[in-house]
Amino acid sequence: MFELDERLANDTALVGDLPLSLVLLMNDQRFPWAILVPRRKGLVELHDLSAADRRTLADEAAAVSAALQKLTGAEKMNVAALGNIVRQLHVHVVARFAADDAWPRPVWGVGAAVPYAEGEAAACAAALKSALGV
Repeated sequence: MFELDERLANDTALVGDLPLSLVLLMNDQRFPWAILVPRRKGLVELHDLSAADRRTLADEAAAVSAALQKLTGAEKMNVAALGNIVRQLHVHVVARFAADDAWPRPVWGVGAAVPYAEGEAAACAAALKSALGV
């Protein structure tokens, strides 16, 4: 049975479900940042997915990227699967701006996360959910 990694659960707000992936919103208002987690048990690497699931994940990442860019007006979208801290397979989709705190470097390890104010994460998650039609 699929179980979400505890760190991902603690650091995010639920957006909703796509056909393969659970969609989450990272609780860091500095960067509009979604995370896709395929709902399959024991996945660590992209190659652990079946070929069909890899195609689905790529399509879902593209859909989330397009929706997040439309919502935020981002200048660039970063899509990555690292897994160095959280081993469970997940894909980051980060909206980037030339004026953001990390530009042009990756967002990982830059300063401390700034959590959304009360209710803001839920509102952002709801907007993304609506944009995705889920």
